[in-house]
Amino acid sequence: MFRCLAVLCAALAAMPAVAQDDRRPSHCIAIADATPGMQYLHKASWTEPVPEQSVRINYIDHASFLIQTEDGLSAVTDYTGYLGQTDHVPDVATMNHAHSSHWTAQPDERIPNVLKGWGNGYEPNEHWLDLGGMLIRNVPTDIRSAYSEGTEKYGNSIFVFETAGLCIGHLGHLHHEPDEMQYASLGRLDVVMAAVDGGLTVSQDTMKDILNRLKSSVVIPMHWFGQSNLDRFLAGMEDTFEIDRRAGSAMEVSLRTLPDRPTIVVLQPQYLSDN
Repeated sequence: MFRCLAVLCAALAAMPAVAQDDRRPSHCIAIADATPGMQYLHKASWTEPVPEQSVRINYIDHASFLIQTEDGLSAVTDYTGYLGQTDHVPDVATMNHAHSSHWTAQPDERIPNVLKGWGNGYEPNEHWLDLGGMLIRNVPTDIRSAYSEGTEKYGNSIFVFETAGLCIGHLGHLHHEPDEMQYASLGRLDVVMAAVDGGLTVSQDTMKDILNRLKSSVVIPMHWFGQSNLDRFLAGMEDTFEIDRRAGSAMEVSLRTLPDRPTIVVLQPQYLSDN
């Protein structure tokens, strides 16, 4: 992982000035407190323009989210090939291969950037994609081998999306707590999507430890399979996080609207529809 951090630092130093001017700088690698006394924006239809200096996050299904920026860029996490009754083509699709519900062997050929989160078992697949209004990078992690009791090196990636000054992390199909180097490579995450199933990924106790360590302003549960599973996770987080249950699938957030206390925002998954 020292190699991963070295690549990260080198890329930071070499980032083109034009790309930096196009994107509001984030504070992923600097510790920053959430702005106190603010509230979320609630109007969040995925087909409408994103407000200035904001990001829209739409929970599609399982571990797939649509992330949209004010300048029209969009990324889909853990892309499976199906987004719903829509012809929307994202600029970026990220994938992880622990299970078929997190990737596809036949992504839409119109997607210009398809980022595989797994390596070849020996070397990680590292990404640093700067689109001007959005920077996407990854922190590789290991997973349990699907063919033995061993470990598959670099089988998962935590993808980080830097846009509108925010750092948004998607933990993917995480199978272990990040080590110190991986935490350092992640930096400060304002928003994090976390698998809370407690079985196929990490245990719920381990995920609680991870989220308490990250101290993200907003946590969006994913990969929860059923209401009882989700409720069990939420019950164990009430001492340290506010719980904000929502009826919809989307939210908008900005640096100005981060909560003053870490908050778990429960979104309801819904496939996209052009109608």
